Parts: sequence; C-alpha cells; structure tokens
Amino acid sequence: MRITRMLGAAALLFGLTVTPAVADSSPSPSASGDDSAPTSAGTSFRTATEVDQGQRATASASTGDYLYWSFPADAGQRPTVEATVKLPASHAAQTWQVDVYDGLRRRQACQYGAQTRTAEQGSTSVELACVLRTVRAWSEPWADDPLPGTYYIRLTALNLTTADLGQPVNASVRVGSKDIGGSAAVDGSLAKPLVPGIAVSSTSDAQDGDSKAAVLSSIEPDGGWTSGWWSDRWVWTGIGAVLAALAGIGGYTLTRGSGRPSRVPPGA
Repeated sequence: MRITRMLGAAALLFGLTVTPAVADSSPSPSASGDDSAPTSAGTSFRTATEVDQGQRATASASTGDYLYWSFPADAGQRPTVEATVKLPASHAAQTWQVDVYDGLRRRQACQYGAQTRTAEQGSTSVELACVLRTVRAWSEPWADDPLPGTYYIRLTALNLTTADLGQPVNASVRVGSKDIGGSAAVDGSLAKPLVPGIAVSSTSDAQDGDSKAAVLSSIEPDGGWTSGWWSDRWVWTGIGAVLAALAGIGGYTLTRGSGRPSRVPPGA
C-alpha cells in the first residue's frame, strides 16, 4: 500500500507539472479578417504604423517611398515577416527589399527567406519574406541578438529608374511567429522590453502615480511581456524529477527482498 501511495503521489506531481505547459501552448494568431488592420504605413521609425502579429496591414504608396511598420515580439518567438507589393501595369525591372530592425534600431539578419527580389519588366507583383532568429530574453551588451520589444519593418525599392519614380503601388505585410520554447531559453531577462517610451513611462509612474505616462508605443504580445520567465524547461525538469523518483522507488522495491521469513524467530 505504501508503494501504491508513493506511485500515486508521483503521478499527481507529474500531472501538475505538465498542466501549465498544455495551457501555455496556444497556437499562433491567424490572419485578421476584421476592420482593425492598418491601411497605411509610416515614413520613418518614429511614424511607423503599429500592427499586431497575425494582422495583414496594407498601404498605398509610390515607388521610391520608404514604408515602415512596427510589431511586438517576445522572448522565445521566431518572427516571420511577409511582404507583397503589387506593381503598376508598366514598369522597368525593380528590386524590392524588406528589412527588419529591433527596438534599438539595429538591423536584424534573416535566417532564411527572400529578403530581396527583383521584379522583371511586366511583373504584376513581388513577394518577400524574412524569418528572423529566435528572440532571446537576455543577451550580452556587445551582441546583436534579437531581444524582446518593438520591431520595425522597412519596405522599399532599390535602384529605381527615373521613369519608375512616383508610380503607384499597393503593399501589404503580415507578421507571424513560431513559439520555439525551452530550447531557446537563457538564464536572465531584460528589466524592460525594448519598446519606445517605456523608460519615460516608468519614470513618470515613479514620480507621480496619478499623472498619465507618455507612452510612444501601445502594442504588446497577447498576454503581456513575459521576458522569458516561463519556458518548457520547467516541464522537462519536473518530468526528470518524477522519473528519478520512480526509478528510486523501483530500485528499492527490487533490492529490499521479501524480508525475514516467518519460520525464522526474531532472535535468530
């Protein structure tokens, strides 16, 4: 009976350990079909149009313009930026490029994807993609690792001919992400995500709790910023502890024997 109770307790511990992981493993947002998706783009980092992950933002512009959007990315996410440009009916060969910058405005390299593409003469559209590295909860000051915070998308055409400058185009971007999980977890986290205005907001709150803080960015991931406080490493650590306990119980059961035979007196 004692062994049964110990096994039951171990199974209960296992269930409690796995439950948070199941609740946390929500799918990535799907493309938004409502009217809240942005229909314009900014022309600089400061005027970048905010877009949530899963939304498809659109904008009408002219060739030669720089188009900017911003989106939030949290620790453990691997963002993917997709951009489509619908070109005018008549144009020369055009090269389009999508760049992604982090909250410190450092250009982030793409792991893979067609970041730069040339649309040949007569092409109706061009599609671009950039898959970033996994966002880390913390990094060395000298490293250029992606960190939690606001990310900026810049879409523009390169080396345009004079005849193509100013022609109307329609652009759309969509940001999605994949939750990498504990394999990307690190020891440590940022005090605050790299979001424009967050330092001003924190200072204002500390000085006067009644005054409204100046916040330059209002977007954040669903559920708020986690800064890497949770990962499935906790689950695997708990599973390892349960397996170790079960192994100890099994080893004790196998090696302790059946005890003293009933025919042998206690004093023998």
